[in-house]
Amino acid sequence: MKIAIEAQRIFRTNKHGMDFVALETIRELQKTDHENEYYILVAPGEDRCLQASDNVHIVEIKCPTYPLWEQVALPSAIREIKPDIIHCTSNTAPLFCPAPLVLTLHDIIFLEKRAHNNTSMYQNMGWYYRRFVVPRVLAKCKQIITVSQFECNRIRETLHLPEEQIIAIHNGFSNRFHPLKETYTVTKKYIPAKEYLFFLGNTDPKKNTPCTLKAYSIYVKQSSNPLPLLIADLKEEIIHQILKQEGIEEIKPMLYSPGYITHSDLPAIYNGAKIFLYTSLRESFGIPLLEAMACGTPVVTSNTSAIPEVAGEGAILVDPTDADAIAAQILKLEQDAGYREQQIAYGLERTKQFSWQHTAEQLLKVYQSIKKQDHE
Repeated sequence: MKIAIEAQRIFRTNKHGMDFVALETIRELQKTDHENEYYILVAPGEDRCLQASDNVHIVEIKCPTYPLWEQVALPSAIREIKPDIIHCTSNTAPLFCPAPLVLTLHDIIFLEKRAHNNTSMYQNMGWYYRRFVVPRVLAKCKQIITVSQFECNRIRETLHLPEEQIIAIHNGFSNRFHPLKETYTVTKKYIPAKEYLFFLGNTDPKKNTPCTLKAYSIYVKQSSNPLPLLIADLKEEIIHQILKQEGIEEIKPMLYSPGYITHSDLPAIYNGAKIFLYTSLRESFGIPLLEAMACGTPVVTSNTSAIPEVAGEGAILVDPTDADAIAAQILKLEQDAGYREQQIAYGLERTKQFSWQHTAEQLLKVYQSIKKQDHE
């Protein structure tokens, strides 16, 4: 079987969630599947994170903008390759697709009520593009894949899809995330303190940055020895704006915001953190949860969306809109050694249920099923 996989962004330097899902799944397919032939369709980039092999071919497609790349250049490449299946991995796909289409629809946040706070122009453009494209391509999909049962049910109910057209395949996490003995040689590049809290923030409203910083300010007031907070992927001017808005500018000296943290440094960052804050309002899965747990780092996370499905019943699940509840859990982990050790052990055990190998195996079953249907 000849399988084309759209992985447009995997060669870019500053990768994010969907990019890593595509990359790690392709790597696992490359490692385990030697029967099918794969064509990985990418845009040029500096991070050559995937190498070709006997049955995995990398096809670089140049185009100035993402919509043109996906709607014009990608279909042209597909017509040349003539694959049995084209799998688009990042929510959208060509409106006129010249091959049987599988789509990974990570979420439908772009169809939900929108908060406009601190959204960038790039995020705005992506939001409008997805709202236009996704409803128009779904009917053309042989199979739609999403990343959690929560999201599967939400998509099916919202878009009135047949039950058999959409399935959930859980994400995994890289085996580079595990407990480490020494981390300071890496973490000192981002924060001078050896002990700190860690928060993955950005300008997306769903990341709940204002309430998380409010919770941190409460913790700082109540702790006898508060730890500094390392914030990834958020510019200082945005942080300053939020602090002013929330009336908590006094915590600014406790915050460190180095911007984007290289993915290869994240295992050390998680390991070095005393607590990881993953207090999103809305997630379709939540790979950082697994990464932190696998490193033996206690996690304070949300009781909303797909997060409980991934974190499990034994996790610390709080109302992400309740700053006092978030702060209380940070303090409890800091002050109660037994509670902390219990959460560390739970996280290490919980992550055994997830792997990219399992993700790739489930995906391969989808490909085989579509091929079988086409021959019946």
